[in-house]
Amino acid sequence: MQSCEAQSSRWIRQTGESAWIMGVLNCTPDSFSDSGQYIDVEAAIAHGLAMRDAGAMIIDVGGESTRPGAAEVGLDEELRRVIPVIQELCALGCRVSIDTQKADVMKAAIEAGASMVNDVSALSYDEKSLSVVAQSKVDVCLMHMQGNPKTMQKSPYYTDVCAEVRVFFEQRIEACLQAGIEQSSLLLDPGIGFGKRLQDNLDLIANLKTLREYFGLPILLGVSRKSFIAKITGSSVEDREIETAVAGAIGIFQGADGVRVHDVFMQKRACAMAAVLADARGVNG
Repeated sequence: MQSCEAQSSRWIRQTGESAWIMGVLNCTPDSFSDSGQYIDVEAAIAHGLAMRDAGAMIIDVGGESTRPGAAEVGLDEELRRVIPVIQELCALGCRVSIDTQKADVMKAAIEAGASMVNDVSALSYDEKSLSVVAQSKVDVCLMHMQGNPKTMQKSPYYTDVCAEVRVFFEQRIEACLQAGIEQSSLLLDPGIGFGKRLQDNLDLIANLKTLREYFGLPILLGVSRKSFIAKITGSSVEDREIETAVAGAIGIFQGADGVRVHDVFMQKRACAMAAVLADARGVNG
């Protein structure tokens, strides 16, 4: 597959710009980080605004945890958690993405103002998702995951993780294009921690340049506070910002256009520094 070179995408980092930030807003009681802090609608809205003010370009609102072993949430409950938050954030001028695998949640979130779908299943979990995104004309982030959140960390295995992730994206991009989704609407997320061993995660971060050059599509990297960090440094989930900054900066240096983080204020400086170094090497040109 030749590079898509979707230069019209707003999510491709241009030379001289910092890597952009997606702020994580978990409206769930059971996420691996900040569990339950933002299940209250007012608290969630306040945090979303704070992340926007700290420098997040987009706020990623999710109502169902996708941590390893997480149980599924019913449609009505997921809608109850996220729609009021999305409506208010959009009304207050925030750009919002909806983090969900369910087509009905995508549709309701888009109607509430969301301009991006962020789906850990790359629009494969729900057969209606492709048509919902195609009809809405919103941007969509396709993430790679081996298995599903309940099973993904039960003995994941790859022969060549970078090659297998590339093949997966080839297939999902083709499915999107066949469904009528514009190429310029697509972003790719290699899915760090989603059905990956420690070395798989490290290989993907260290070799993001190959995905970026092969597809020519914007790359979103999500390493924030993830458990692979603890396997290296032993740090607790509340104390992984330094490691997050290092892994994210290396990913940006290797071609990531944006990062998905929990602490926008802490990570913004790392993103700016990494982008300058990437420019010096001519990564995104």
